[in-house]
Amino acid sequence: IFDEIIKKIEEWISGKGHGGDDAGERDLLPLLLVPGIGGSILNAVDDDNSDNAERVWVRLFFADHEFKKKLWSRYDPATGKTLSLDPKSHIEVPDENYGLFSCDILDPAVFIRLNIVYNFHDLIEQLEQWGYKAGTTLFGYGYDFRQSNRLPEAVDGLLRRLEAIHKTSGGKKVNIISHSMGGLLVRSLLALHSASFERLVNSWTTIATPFQGAPAFVTDCLLTGVEFLKGWQKELWVAKWSTHQLLVECPSVYEMMASLTHEWERPPQLQVWRRRRKHDNNPKHVKLHSYGPLECVSVMEAALKENTLSYDDKTIPIPFNRCILEWANESRCLWFSAKLPKDFKFYNIYGTSCKTPFDVCYGSEKCPIVELKEILHTEADFKYVDGDGTVPSESSKADGFTATARHGVPGNHRGLLRSNAVFLLLKDILEI
Repeated sequence: IFDEIIKKIEEWISGKGHGGDDAGERDLLPLLLVPGIGGSILNAVDDDNSDNAERVWVRLFFADHEFKKKLWSRYDPATGKTLSLDPKSHIEVPDENYGLFSCDILDPAVFIRLNIVYNFHDLIEQLEQWGYKAGTTLFGYGYDFRQSNRLPEAVDGLLRRLEAIHKTSGGKKVNIISHSMGGLLVRSLLALHSASFERLVNSWTTIATPFQGAPAFVTDCLLTGVEFLKGWQKELWVAKWSTHQLLVECPSVYEMMASLTHEWERPPQLQVWRRRRKHDNNPKHVKLHSYGPLECVSVMEAALKENTLSYDDKTIPIPFNRCILEWANESRCLWFSAKLPKDFKFYNIYGTSCKTPFDVCYGSEKCPIVELKEILHTEADFKYVDGDGTVPSESSKADGFTATARHGVPGNHRGLLRSNAVFLLLKDILEI
């Protein structure tokens, strides 16, 4: 053991240890990291003073207050964008360190390690050990994850980033690694700019992408906000209701509802235990109602019909948004039309071995729901399938492409970004 320690010290002194074997001699293709939902830092920037920027996602101090003040939004059907309610600020994504800063550690002020905010950090460190260097061969692309994955600003921004990397690297093609919803953004780029994609991209590896949706996760996000917060382990100090009120106006969330065209092994269900009348105590009048991916929309509409939020002493209605749903359905049609270039290298890494919500149920036989609006304040009960804890494996591996390879890796949705098994796969994929 002592000899090994001495060897490591000698390697470090000689400059060989940091990048691994022959790291400095490798001719690496540039690599772009694209995060998923919640995986980018968001700053609220003062409209009158662009130097006045405040991080509102992620922050662990005064989180709920600033979340409601700066991130709560309303959807604009004319533009397809969701716009902050705060009239004096707008949301921007920081672009320092060649885009890596925004998707590395989501709260840089944290002085102890919290895995929940260490987004791409471990992967970035591993890539650097393999010889990648920020601004030369390693880049990031953060984006406003509230917005639609096919919004022109997001897709065109991704295209510009690829063009810039292509130019910086002397005309080399770029390898892309996307996580979670970031894979849907990359798919939008492929669908909308197929010729540019073929010219600029060498390979695409996607990790834990909900290609056919994340059924129970999204349903509960839109109805209670709880499941989204569970995904962040409740360490972010944002109230579940604050989160819920944001998500109901987020096109990106609707775009991850269960696919209506995928041939599910068994379609996901929204279930509600209902009592016929409020004061009817006859147990025979309690019934379990089940709704598939299409039928559940009417239930969600009824549950959210009277949903409101208070902002600046104003009461604002926030019902289930049919306009966003229509936009999301168009997004899915666009994604289905996307075709990879001939002989393109596409890799799909998906999570397995975790209990993953699939069916969601509200109420119980003993405590049934009378009015559907009661769902909003009811804890959900789930039926589970195999997956990464957020996205069912059936969804994440159903990309619809001719893949070079698909790999199921045991691990949870964000934990895959710290997985040694994933790192070994990436090392092979990137030909390191």
